[in-house]
Amino acid sequence: MTAPLLLTLDCADQPGITAQVTTFLFERGCNILDAQQFRDPSSDRFFMRVAFDPAAHGPDDLREAFEALGKSFGMDWSITAQDRARRVIIMVSKFDHCLVDLLYRRRTGELAIDPVAIVSNHPRDVAIHDDIGDIPFHHIPVTTPTKPEAEARLRALAEETGAELIILARYMQIFSDEQSAHFAGRCINIHHSFLPGFKGARPYGQAHERGVKIIGATAHFVTGDLDEGPIIHQDVERISHADSAADLVRKGRDIERRVLAEAVRLFCEERVLLNGKRTVIFRG
Repeated sequence: MTAPLLLTLDCADQPGITAQVTTFLFERGCNILDAQQFRDPSSDRFFMRVAFDPAAHGPDDLREAFEALGKSFGMDWSITAQDRARRVIIMVSKFDHCLVDLLYRRRTGELAIDPVAIVSNHPRDVAIHDDIGDIPFHHIPVTTPTKPEAEARLRALAEETGAELIILARYMQIFSDEQSAHFAGRCINIHHSFLPGFKGARPYGQAHERGVKIIGATAHFVTGDLDEGPIIHQDVERISHADSAADLVRKGRDIERRVLAEAVRLFCEERVLLNGKRTVIFRG
């Protein structure tokens, strides 16, 4: 049986989009397996995700055939194989809990990712304390004078490996505006979330000192605005007066792991569409 394909699109809202897309698929004998759509009245844009059985058609043939329809509506669109593992670069500093979780979920088949490289600003024995198998590891040190060179090395590595997504799995370096723009829409970061917001090296310690009642994590696309890119996924956990600072760290790491993994899953399944400073998430 041929693997399903995914069609995703967005464009200015106008009559006939759904009718034309479904007619396109029907005329080629494609069977729609799942379809979701959304019109955002604030931006007047239309978003759609369709999973379908392509019958005897290959993705390249369908892309060529869809070109005229996409152009007529001014669509940003893609047709991809549903079962294709997305090529990713995972970046990590000294905390490898998110990295290890992603690799575990990949091994169990929960995440359709193909890690083409692991990158750290620290040496292998400092950055990672678990087996990464045969995944290539790259130590790219970052200092203020060498930051432009380090960022150029990452861009070159992404080009060489054909990486479709950069995952900042607790990578504790800030991208320059140039780097953020280069990877716009294909770089996901994870960070803790508190109210009030605590900055610096001891966010969980500060949260404990202030007696917070909820901690959380946010996964978002990287932009030039630090930690303010379009949000993909968030989660929270309640804290009590009996929780120590160490408890907050433990619970925080668990939230970070699951929030980042869910954001990566949504991206790899073509469920995330950018909508200006926001995202449209087609859950499934």
